[in-house]
Amino acid sequence: MTVCWFVGLTTLDVVHRANGRPSANEKVTASRQDVAAGGPAANAAVTAAALGVDAVLVTALGTSPVAAAARADLETCGVTVVDTAAGAVDFPLAVSAVLVDDATGVRSVISADGALSVAPTPTADLLDGLPAPEVVLFDGHHPALTQAVLAWLDGRADDRPLVVLDAGRWRPIFTDLIPAADVVAASDDFTLPDDDHLVAGLFERGARGVVITHGPHPAEWHAGDGFQAGLVDIPEVAAVDTLGAGDAFHGALVAALASGVGLPSAVTSAVEVASTRVQHVGPRVWLNQLEVN
Repeated sequence: MTVCWFVGLTTLDVVHRANGRPSANEKVTASRQDVAAGGPAANAAVTAAALGVDAVLVTALGTSPVAAAARADLETCGVTVVDTAAGAVDFPLAVSAVLVDDATGVRSVISADGALSVAPTPTADLLDGLPAPEVVLFDGHHPALTQAVLAWLDGRADDRPLVVLDAGRWRPIFTDLIPAADVVAASDDFTLPDDDHLVAGLFERGARGVVITHGPHPAEWHAGDGFQAGLVDIPEVAAVDTLGAGDAFHGALVAALASGVGLPSAVTSAVEVASTRVQHVGPRVWLNQLEVN
């Protein structure tokens, strides 16, 4: 089985679906609620596992009741969890409050992400003991953990896996991650510091491939230092739940790249999976619609 690592954030998402968001000092009644593990790396790992990948999530959970709930969901989804905070009862795993609008499917999220915690770093021995990956995805959360995995990759110069960066929001660690990335995947609202030219700026910083998504509009890909490029159309679907759609895209992109296809085909696969995600209500039901590679 193809092995991929997903390095970064896990949260516990408490998701409510309602007809609009409450105003100040107002309460609204939810039409649905779900509790599931979240976070960019975790959600991407869940998607990849559903596609038949041996998904290894290198993250920090701890042993709090919140962490136990997140771990149980991830393991139910077939993800192998490598917890660098194992045994830490007081590790503050973030709980994300999510509201999905019934009318539009658009989500709003408030979360501490990794801002309230410092994830312990994995040792080289721990990483050496894991199944070797074909692709490694970073989401930029937990910088010390990320640096440890980057250092481990630097020691595998002759057998280095592909590296994918999920560029959600600019983080200082991206200064190190972008030059390490074979593919930087970002949405069109991602910005570089002091640089208005996103694709050119990513290549100038050392990226070897770039993917930019534009919501319902065609996704663009760039390879060969930008000399090869193309667009992938987005299917016209009724979007009822956009929570985790970008993470689903990244998980599918990693799974496709790990299978050996080129960037255009990988983006096409990722678009199809993300389009499936937004057509189904809830964070996990949609996984049953995926075909195992």
